[in-house]
Amino acid sequence: MPIDIMSAIVTRFVRENKFSSEMSLGELAQHAPELLTLLTDKAKRDQAQRRLQNGYNFSNEQATVLVPFRMLIEKILRQRIVRDNLNKVEVKAEAKGLAETTPNAGAGSSRLSRLRRELRALSASEKIISATFNPDITRSANKIQKEKHLLRENEEINHFALESVKERIGEYDVSNVPDLQTLADVMIMLCIRPAEIKTLRISNGSVTGYAKNRGQQDTPRVFRSMKKNEERASQLLTWIQEAISFEQLRDPGKMDVLWFNTFLKKYGLLLPIYVK
Repeated sequence: MPIDIMSAIVTRFVRENKFSSEMSLGELAQHAPELLTLLTDKAKRDQAQRRLQNGYNFSNEQATVLVPFRMLIEKILRQRIVRDNLNKVEVKAEAKGLAETTPNAGAGSSRLSRLRRELRALSASEKIISATFNPDITRSANKIQKEKHLLRENEEINHFALESVKERIGEYDVSNVPDLQTLADVMIMLCIRPAEIKTLRISNGSVTGYAKNRGQQDTPRVFRSMKKNEERASQLLTWIQEAISFEQLRDPGKMDVLWFNTFLKKYGLLLPIYVK
């Protein structure tokens, strides 16, 4: 909201209620709930506080009482619900108004959940507590949460998409010490499990040493994509294997791989199954 419009709202409210900087904090606090219905987000409340101080010589304490911060707003509301014994309809309206002071339904739902916890702590009845539930806000909040989850999934999928892995593979400098990202990328490139990282061998465009071939004929597996740059694939595999041998990188094939699982956990089920 433009500052001039916000100033007009505060000016009208001050004049209609005949406010002055001589009023006590208790007198101003009585008008806070009404003014807050006009100030639906933090930016508007900040502008209103500045207008009260700069335009009407209110002290910082007076402005804060009349236009309280979020935590104080919630405290005032839950105390009023219990003190004034508001009925279910009134509580429902107050809860809806509280949620609407937030930037989105997700924040509104969280604020209502916190209100319910505080009301229980004040021994409010379950009938009153249940009145703070708002199905529309809950549905909207769930939708926002689902969209965020899908967005994270897409970002993570892109991180380990073949093109992304290929790009990183081409940039690795084997003169440096490899890290967990390097290890995961090389494993994806060769479609291998953690236990196979030390046993694999690359020769003539083929890979041998897979776990499932142990105890039987070790049939080479051919990767057409690797044939385009077998030397680079072999170089990277050797780089990883030597780093493990010299204990610069831990062996993901051992039983205690919490360190590697912790790295992979942030990508959940989005990583290819052979990396797990």
